[in-house]
Amino acid sequence: MLNSYWMSAPFIFQMLCMAADEFWFHRKRGLPRWERIGHPLDTLTVVLCLAWILCVQPSRRSALVFFFLAAFSSIFVTKDEPVHRRYCFAAEQWLHALLFILHPVVLASAALLWPGIWQGGTPMRDSSNRLFSIVRFSGFERPFLIFACALMIGFGVYQFVFWNLLWDSKINSR
Repeated sequence: MLNSYWMSAPFIFQMLCMAADEFWFHRKRGLPRWERIGHPLDTLTVVLCLAWILCVQPSRRSALVFFFLAAFSSIFVTKDEPVHRRYCFAAEQWLHALLFILHPVVLASAALLWPGIWQGGTPMRDSSNRLFSIVRFSGFERPFLIFACALMIGFGVYQFVFWNLLWDSKINSR
């Protein structure tokens, strides 16, 4: 059985990669208009997935909705690749590849934590949730996902405000 604390590892790794992308590569090259609009939307798709988990108890129907939200989010974040191809150096492209791999892993980790946030750390008794029996819930799941969701909301607000309201493209453009 896997301790639920291990499910936070993909979130932490993704956060570190996003910080490098945002505060090193994006600041170094600046962002064209398409990315200044698109990146907060990327973040919003993840927030919607986490909000769903936090607001709806796991069931077959809610899991199906989450699957479609997660699949949409995982595909949606790739929309900037034509822009990245023109503006990014190889190191940033490689980091984006890592982020594209991590994206569905983070969402899958959130899905595995889902029953734990509704059961208060006790195992689900419903035999239809056998997939979730591989995780031993400890009670930290709900606070962790609330924190992750709040952090992503804050990051999305930062992305929108900094790149669309504060950043001066005339001064910072190549």
